Amino acid sequence: MELELETQPLRGYETVLETTVFREETLESIVPDACPDIQRIVDTEARVELGSREAQEGRAEVSGTVRASVLYLPEDGGGVRKLEIALPFVCTAEGPGVRGGCTVTAVPRVVSAETRSLNPRKVLTRVEVAAEVQVLAPGQRQIACGAMSPPELGVEQLKQEEGTYGPVCTAEKPFPFADTLTIPASRPAAEELLCCRLSSECGEAKVIGSKLIFKGTVFLRLLYRAAGDEVCTAVFELPFSQIMEAPEAGEGCDVTIEVTPLSADCALAGGEGRELRAELELLAQAVLRARRPVTLLSDLYSTVYEGETEGEILPLEELVEQGVRRETVREVVETGVDVGTVCDVWVTVGRVSQSREGPRLKLEAEAEAAVLCRTAEGTLESVRRRFTVACPLELGEGYQCGWVCRVGQEVQAAPVSGGLELRFPLDFRYLAKRVRQTRVISAARLDQEQLRDRADQPSIVLRLSGTGERLWDVAKAYATTEQDICQANGLDEGDLPAGQLLLIPRKRRVEG
Repeated sequence: MELELETQPLRGYETVLETTVFREETLESIVPDACPDIQRIVDTEARVELGSREAQEGRAEVSGTVRASVLYLPEDGGGVRKLEIALPFVCTAEGPGVRGGCTVTAVPRVVSAETRSLNPRKVLTRVEVAAEVQVLAPGQRQIACGAMSPPELGVEQLKQEEGTYGPVCTAEKPFPFADTLTIPASRPAAEELLCCRLSSECGEAKVIGSKLIFKGTVFLRLLYRAAGDEVCTAVFELPFSQIMEAPEAGEGCDVTIEVTPLSADCALAGGEGRELRAELELLAQAVLRARRPVTLLSDLYSTVYEGETEGEILPLEELVEQGVRRETVREVVETGVDVGTVCDVWVTVGRVSQSREGPRLKLEAEAEAAVLCRTAEGTLESVRRRFTVACPLELGEGYQCGWVCRVGQEVQAAPVSGGLELRFPLDFRYLAKRVRQTRVISAARLDQEQLRDRADQPSIVLRLSGTGERLWDVAKAYATTEQDICQANGLDEGDLPAGQLLLIPRKRRVEG
């Protein structure tokens, strides 16, 4: 007969794809008639706006637009001017578990951007974009937690209380931000905005009931041209507080939130050059993880009938460690010329890889620092340098580690003799877990036509327990019960000392 199994649902999300995709885009552009001819390109600054995210059979697609500001000096003299260029992109990540209905989270970023002049009225812009893509498949799995059987069948069951850690909920919310900002009186007034950069940090995030409440700050950094062709920056901190629905989460979840710009428009407001209007459309993408308890039926047998079981392997994920490790780069860069003043500085992150050095897992990130500066002679120049930043983690073999790398806000550059001193932090956010393969019963059958053969079995058996041997294994081998062995040997239930001489009583069959 087939035993009926009791089951419980294990709900949540499976991470079917987690990768970073890189894409290079190039575009030839004509200088608009309203702009002067190009004498020399100084630099290109760029930011990325997220467009669509879509899960298809076997792949995920992420699209968006890179907004590049090309800074150049005109042929007719005068200060720096800008040329705005939009480059659309599409990144594709392939994975066998991706299908329609999956949730796709994506965080795009600019890795590098450069422009060269083809002639005074035409330029070629090249950008490299990275998109951090995570695809989560919702699912519900029925797990056997017990077997329903009458006492006369003599069925013994081994149940284990386990837990698994992973995504239990995803949520997202687009939200606008609009405000009139004022350039501080300590800074020169603006004649023209040259470019803007956005970054964000999420601080507090918690689930209350079915709501996810989170707070953070958007950092808006503007580069502008002031009177006398001076190039200046202004930084604004824009706090936000939002609520989104998270009905499946439950309180006490670990929350990861990324806030990504969908669009950004900044323009001078008023004629004095001190007020500007910022209108942003942002997208918050949240993944909530938690430990879910689960009871597993890992084995069973009958003391009365012969039988057989079928099992399946259930992967259980266990959180080992998560956190943020900050690595600070401090380097002196030789420029070959004396730097007078630093106008602007920023850092972009490229590829992040991992390698193992004995007991350590080493993360390595490529980073590029760019400095817009004036030389001691007053010439506007751009200096770029690449760095490799290492982050060692004390994680042994057998762990799976996911990570992202973000640039901290404290990016600085200062002139020194013959060059620049650069200082910037990189924050490595990591999550390490271990996966255990656990067997769980998927089907069980008893042969009621075949009683256990006890003809040659003595009424009493004496044997020594082995090291690491479970009381369950001994009871199953002799078709008796753990309770009977404990009673016969004066043992506490579940306790089996190594080298113990055990008296194993014969299990008597109750005649019907």
